[in-house]
Amino acid sequence: MENATQGVQEEELSLDGLIKEEAHKKTRKIAYLSIISVVLIGTASFGLGRLTKVVGEREPIRIELPSAEVLGASASIQTVTSSNLETESPNAGKYVASKSGTKYHLPWCAGAKSIKEENKIWFDTKDEAEKAGYTPAANCKGI
Repeated sequence: MENATQGVQEEELSLDGLIKEEAHKKTRKIAYLSIISVVLIGTASFGLGRLTKVVGEREPIRIELPSAEVLGASASIQTVTSSNLETESPNAGKYVASKSGTKYHLPWCAGAKSIKEENKIWFDTKDEAEKAGYTPAANCKGI
């Protein structure tokens, strides 16, 4: 009987040892996860702090709407600039046609670009072009 009691005690000791060993493993895992969490949180905090320092030194973005007078002036400047850049002709008007063609175009349209410089006829208004017998080009948007 003594052997049986001694066997039970040894079994209990080995079970206690296994339980303690598992508890020790869990404690180690928790300790490792805690350390990793502290390192990651510290790194993220440092990075965010550094980022706010860099971003904080920049001038804030301001969106200002231009007045109607400025919009009108810039639109006319853009029109003059784009027509002057794209037409290369000193007597350029707002519309161009070919001497041998039947359609008139805006200066930046593909049809206008294909007309040779010596064959271009310039008109300031649509009415002038239509009185001369020209019709608007279908592939030129904006006419």
